Amino acid sequence: MGPTVATFYKFWNFMDPRLKKKRDENSQPEMLEGAKSMGAGAATIASAGAAVGIGNVFSSLIHSVARNPSLAKQLFGYAILGFALTEAIASFAPMMACVFSLYLRV
Repeated sequence: MGPTVATFYKFWNFMDPRLKKKRDENSQPEMLEGAKSMGAGAATIASAGAAVGIGNVFSSLIHSVARNPSLAKQLFGYAILGFALTEAIASFAPMMACVFSLYLRV
């Protein structure tokens, strides 16, 4: 089924240069709001990376303790340090999402 006459006229009015100023004034706030939402969503992807990083830290701890049980105490301290640093990076993701959505003005 091809485009209807109404679709053609909508497209033609969209392409009309005389209406460009009116179209730009109306669409800019919505476009910026959408860009803020996309930025906030992209910032939260870091949570998945932090989960993978924490899994790698404790997986390495288990492998290391299995290979050399006498170093378990020292390795656990390193694992907790790695966990804390990975979690600190993960805490930046919601902070950036809040900055994008709350503090960037349209």
